[in-house]
Amino acid sequence: MIIKILGVGCSKCEKLEKNVKKAVEELGIEATVEKVEDLKEIVSYGVMTSPALVIDEKVVFAGKVPSTKEIKKLF
Repeated sequence: MIIKILGVGCSKCEKLEKNVKKAVEELGIEATVEKVEDLKEIVSYGVMTSPALVIDEKVVFAGKVPSTKEIKKLF
């Protein structure tokens, strides 16, 4: 599973990364977490507000920081 955090390094992006890593750890799943900060790549996902969360190339959240609990429900 590949999880991408789309954003340019704002505090919300950092919080999303923390929540994602915590959810992955708590669930004990195998996943690669990547940060995408390139604006062209972010826009290629159709995302206009950051941060955004992409799981296996599907945008599942954009413009908000889901809680660890909300993220865990996605797996």
